[in-house]
Amino acid sequence: MGQVSSQLHEQPAVNDIPQTSLKEDLFALMKMGLVNSNSLTAFTGFWLALHFNGLSFSDHWDKMIYTLLGSALIIAGSCTMNNYIDRDIDHLMERTKNRPTVTGKFKGSFVFAFGAILLLLGFTFLLLTTLMAAFIGFIGTFTYVVLYSLWTKRNYTLNTVVGSVSGAVPPLMGWAAVDANLHFIAWMMFLLMFIWQIPHFLALAMKRVEEYRKAGIPMLPVVHGFEMTKRQIVIWVACLLPLPFYMYSLGTVFVVIATLLNIGWLALGIYGFRMKDDIKWSVQMFVYSLNYLTILFISMIVVVMF
Repeated sequence: MGQVSSQLHEQPAVNDIPQTSLKEDLFALMKMGLVNSNSLTAFTGFWLALHFNGLSFSDHWDKMIYTLLGSALIIAGSCTMNNYIDRDIDHLMERTKNRPTVTGKFKGSFVFAFGAILLLLGFTFLLLTTLMAAFIGFIGTFTYVVLYSLWTKRNYTLNTVVGSVSGAVPPLMGWAAVDANLHFIAWMMFLLMFIWQIPHFLALAMKRVEEYRKAGIPMLPVVHGFEMTKRQIVIWVACLLPLPFYMYSLGTVFVVIATLLNIGWLALGIYGFRMKDDIKWSVQMFVYSLNYLTILFISMIVVVMF
């Protein structure tokens, strides 16, 4: 970590700082891409909870608004706190070097206060639904900010596994907002999200391996190399194979869609052992994982409508 310490106060040259609006800077601070993707999974949890409890969407639209606002604000607040914590190393990575916490557009005190306000608002909205939803939101925040950002990210290769817990709670938040007695399907969505994130982020870590190495972050490909990482990715993808069959109550169409997606991802993963360009393969795996998640959760919403 000495390399990181010696470069803590480096800042990009003024001419290198991109011209961005206040809105763009705030969105970068909150990592709106993550907020949007996790809002989809939170809504899916909410939608399926209505379905399995025989409730009407029109009677619970207000609770849906509280749920989506609450979960989005909690995720945005947690991401803001992550940016606050990582502002000493983000300048070392290409994909994070232009964050407003690095360029100096936002002071650390503002970022911390802004993150705290977002979290407070998020918990308030979730408390308007159920106490369980707010509690699950707290677990996700604590895991991401404390267990991941402050502890494991800079110390252990298991950081990806720990961080995946926080990314898997949005469907539980959505479900708990309707039904605090979490259904088996809710836990299966959590498990699916937890497993999905590990190969997703390991593929990204392979693509950005030199940046993580420069920043002193012990990601799996940095510490153990590409071959070990590829094996881990394939193993985790294979763990997804049985999950659709435990979610058979969503119907045969969903089971078929999810199984085909799993087989396709596993086939691409296995093919990676024959490819010479590991970076190209990691990009393909990463892109597939994004499409996988979107298709899978949209299909969960659609199949229960008919």
